[in-house]
Amino acid sequence: MLPALYVSHGSPMLAIDPGPTGAAFDALGTRLQALKPKAVLVISAHWIYSTLAVSTRARQEAWHDFGGFPRELYKLRYDAPGSPELAVRVKALIEAAAIPGASYVGADEDRPLDHGAWMPMRHFFPDADVPVVQLAFNPYLSPATQIEIGRALAPLRAEGVLVIGSGSFTHNLQEVFGGGERKAQHGPQTEPYVDAFRGWMTDALDEALATGDVSRIADYRAQAPYARRAHPTDEHLLPFFVVLGAALGSDAAGGAGGAAEVARVADEVTYGVLAMDTFVFQGQGAGHAPLPKAA
Repeated sequence: MLPALYVSHGSPMLAIDPGPTGAAFDALGTRLQALKPKAVLVISAHWIYSTLAVSTRARQEAWHDFGGFPRELYKLRYDAPGSPELAVRVKALIEAAAIPGASYVGADEDRPLDHGAWMPMRHFFPDADVPVVQLAFNPYLSPATQIEIGRALAPLRAEGVLVIGSGSFTHNLQEVFGGGERKAQHGPQTEPYVDAFRGWMTDALDEALATGDVSRIADYRAQAPYARRAHPTDEHLLPFFVVLGAALGSDAAGGAGGAAEVARVADEVTYGVLAMDTFVFQGQGAGHAPLPKAA
């Protein structure tokens, strides 16, 4: 069974100034390449829609879906193959689950890979030789519903497909690009609220994986400290819940893959406010021991 990943992809600048997070991604990529996945499914915070949709392109390309950055960033490419076959499988799995609000998955044959997909993939599979499919998600569906979507996708992990959710563990761009002096991308300063939020989320994740009860973490917006400051809108955290669902699997699976184990492989905070926490989930089901705190 392949792992499921939640990746904080950070600012587009990470592609040309990767810092400690880039080094962590490269090390993770070495591990992932050894697993030889058949394909990768990416749920990116930068493809949101009023319904779910899956990309059916036979050949992918990098879309530079941002503006105002150095010219060299727009020269980067990622021409991985697509997988119409995987797209059909993803659509079938989700629609068969009949999840309220997510019972239909559209098909999109035109949309290229956004930077939430191609930026981490350049670290994980730099030769662009592994097929990539993207799944658009509906940001108006609750975290609990996103978890159910992830549960529906869990069988892919036993079929040689790497499931990746790409977003940001905290994401307040106003505090990065708003008025005032901007903190260094890879500087040592971190706003205290960021660590308070990350600590609560780690505890809630431990509880969810240990017991299978996701009610607390799914209610993070009401319960976590500084949740609305960490995520003024929560599209960058919602892929985390899809991946959590893929790690827990369906109730019917009964933890057949062994209890889910999670490791944090990156925990830098860029610009003082964008937490780059990246998690690798192995196994499937509940019963996990506590996750160590972020450094």
